Amino acid sequence: MAQPKRQLRTLERGILCLVIGVAVLLGPRFLQGTRWFEMVAGAYLVGWFALVLGIALIVVELVKLGRKRE
Repeated sequence: MAQPKRQLRTLERGILCLVIGVAVLLGPRFLQGTRWFEMVAGAYLVGWFALVLGIALIVVELVKLGRKRE
């Protein structure tokens, strides 16, 4: 597998975590009646963790960018 030429920045990681968290938390609303419902509904703690982690990473990156501009 080819490795990326540069590592993901904190902001990109934060956005990805945020998207994963939202997808896991909102997934059961769209998967009602399917066999995936129980699996995704049981992972709500993971969804909240990813959401909080994504927000934290975004805030950290924004603080870094703010300090560089000063």
